Amino acid sequence: MRRSTYIKLATNILVHSKIRSWLTIIGIVIGVGSVVTIMALSDSMSADMEEQFADMDLTLIQVTPGYSHASMGGPGGGGGPPGSGGSSSSSSSSDDDDPELTKKDIQALKAVDNIDYIYGQISGSDLEVYFMGETADLSVTGVDPQVWQYTVTYELESGRLLDASDTNVVVIGYGIAHDMFDDEVGLNRVLTIEGKSYRVVGILAEDESDNAIIMPIDSAVEIVEDAEDDVYDTIVVKASDTDYVETVVEDVEERLMLSRGIMDEDDRDFSVSDSLSQAESASEMMESMTIFLGAIAGVSLLVGSVGIANTMLTSVMEKTKEIGTMKAIGAKNGDILMIFLFNSALVGFVGGVLGILLSLALTSLMPYLGISMTRSSMGMTVAPSLMVMGIAIAVFIGVLSGIIPAYNASKMRPVDALRYE
Repeated sequence: MRRSTYIKLATNILVHSKIRSWLTIIGIVIGVGSVVTIMALSDSMSADMEEQFADMDLTLIQVTPGYSHASMGGPGGGGGPPGSGGSSSSSSSSDDDDPELTKKDIQALKAVDNIDYIYGQISGSDLEVYFMGETADLSVTGVDPQVWQYTVTYELESGRLLDASDTNVVVIGYGIAHDMFDDEVGLNRVLTIEGKSYRVVGILAEDESDNAIIMPIDSAVEIVEDAEDDVYDTIVVKASDTDYVETVVEDVEERLMLSRGIMDEDDRDFSVSDSLSQAESASEMMESMTIFLGAIAGVSLLVGSVGIANTMLTSVMEKTKEIGTMKAIGAKNGDILMIFLFNSALVGFVGGVLGILLSLALTSLMPYLGISMTRSSMGMTVAPSLMVMGIAIAVFIGVLSGIIPAYNASKMRPVDALRYE
């Protein structure tokens, strides 16, 4: 027989067993739709994560007082660029007096190889900021202006970053400049923070730590409660290259333990975290989550394959006499096998196509349902390669599930098939 004849007869079998076939197809639709949607979600989140990592300087290392496992953070968080108001590490001990980081620690770390820059910074929260008759409680970060500008990757909307000679000036985030007060805070306008005046010399671009207020550390010491000269909340280290980050982290830990007279690892009173390991951990977590969710969705495909096998076995039983008739007029075993294989493949193909349509509908509806998993304004998209993969998987499952029923049909003897009741 010709291939077109196989397709015609297979389609005829599908059409004349509507309810049973469509119930089977629904299982494939749900399975393919789930798998493709999860893969599309994973791709979108991975692309978004890569975009965030591209904005981060993966050579940055942060030292914080108190010994704890490094907490993971993105840009603007604990693992973000220095000066973003990132959270400091919390000590694993319950002592009221946490150990401090001082200028002595910075001097000790200057002996570590493969470091480009190193400086200390402090931060304060809930500071009263006054502008044009309005007040807001905001956070402030004090940095070393001589070094800070070389360790950040901020883009500016206007103005400049801090210079070494700056005093009583600030760089502010886009949100503070445009959204925090009724009047916009422009360049050279004056903010009053805790009763002291500071001139705005730079405004960060949108999405670049929108609520940050960054000033020279000497100015910050004057307004941050309990702040002291040469005592820091965080010491920021910039490795010369990402290839050296792991080595630098180890050297920093070793050097600080030596300078602080700590002999036992468990007695450490500081924590060291780096953006590179955080990025790698986030990627590994994303991959594990994708595999886990994909396995759950794959159960639907497994159920669908059982449904196809059941449908094909039933079809063979119903078509027994027709199989006998076809063999009696000259159809070969291979012809019968191909007819039923094409039928099972057709079930998988239809289920795969409808599953792709379901996935497209789900991904397009997610933003309207308030489900936003990515920062991208484009939202999630289903790549053409995912569509092809989804349909291919469905057809493969269809063929695989239909092999045994099709083989059984091809081996029927014409006499037995014609006598079948």
